[in-house]
Amino acid sequence: MEAKELLDMIAEGEHQTQDFKFAVNDSKKIARSLSAFANTDGGRLLLGVKDNGKIAGVESDEEYYMIEAAAKIHCKPNVPFETRKWEVEGKTVLEIIIPKSKKKPHSAPDKEGKPKAYVRVKDQNIMVNRILIEVWKKEREGSGGMLKIKYAESKLLTYLEINGYITFSKFCGMARISPRKAEKILINLIHMKVLVMDITEKQIFYKMNPNPVEPIIGGEQELPEGF
Repeated sequence: MEAKELLDMIAEGEHQTQDFKFAVNDSKKIARSLSAFANTDGGRLLLGVKDNGKIAGVESDEEYYMIEAAAKIHCKPNVPFETRKWEVEGKTVLEIIIPKSKKKPHSAPDKEGKPKAYVRVKDQNIMVNRILIEVWKKEREGSGGMLKIKYAESKLLTYLEINGYITFSKFCGMARISPRKAEKILINLIHMKVLVMDITEKQIFYKMNPNPVEPIIGGEQELPEGF
């Protein structure tokens, strides 16, 4: 029965909450997967399973120590995890279970060794931008706020009602505001549950939240910069 449970999980393939690893030979690289799972919905790594779902098995306890180093040394703050061993066809598969974190953002070294935060999108680990990191910080602090509809906010919301989505650069140009001010507006609107981020491998889009929480709204108006 245990073997069937593992085989059923493998049959799901790689997805938002599951990843296969044939072997672990770089603890910094695996830290990016741990960071992504912790920052998103949690998930599991199946060590000793190839990308095509074939069971290869782990060779020694070295894989566990590599995971431990990734979670406790390379992830900041460290990422808690649990393990479970599966014995199938005379081979051992090590399951690493990562819960969704309340302490995000968790960072991990990028290819240059610089700490970056990642999220899990489908079967990919994608680096996030500063906007989402600041939203996470606000959520962790439990800070509230008031949504003030000024010129740029009004322009943005009107555009989204018509077009459905917008990129960061498009918002800056359309509202004629600095990138720094655009970041502050997007951080506030996402934190207030008015907007959501649609993160893809190539681009990040901003959309209206289909399930918004009723915000406290102020009606101030403000002319764009330069007027």
